[in-house]
Amino acid sequence: MKKLLLVAALTFAFGAARAADIVDTAKSTGSFKTLLAAVEAAGLVDTLKGPGPFTVFAPTDKAFAKIPKAKLAALLKDKEALAKVLTYHVVSGKIMAADVKPGKVKTVEGGSVTVKIKGGKVMIDNAHVAKTDIAADNGVIHVIDTVLMPKM
Repeated sequence: MKKLLLVAALTFAFGAARAADIVDTAKSTGSFKTLLAAVEAAGLVDTLKGPGPFTVFAPTDKAFAKIPKAKLAALLKDKEALAKVLTYHVVSGKIMAADVKPGKVKTVEGGSVTVKIKGGKVMIDNAHVAKTDIAADNGVIHVIDTVLMPKM
């Protein structure tokens, strides 16, 4: 009987544990340090830890490295412009790779990104999707190789 109660208690404890949110999931991958620093600088951490669901097209550190250092430094200091760029990478809802269709998709920023398939590869505007379906408890992350820039 004690074993049964212990198993039930452990099952309940592990079943009640939450998966990581978008921010914690991104942290655990280790390839989004610049993105996470930008999210923090823009004051968007609490939003991306919120209930969502969100689909995030997440540029890697290598993607941010493509931006000239002076331009990136200026962007990181301009909270409003930074928030605009970051929210351009977010779509409301949890859109898994199997559900993606070519066409325009409205972002949280208010603009639209264009999803297309080129040479059998999915692209978001001019960024290639490198990895898909990194699940979080409040959405999903799709890894991209270029920082998307909205019209400012």
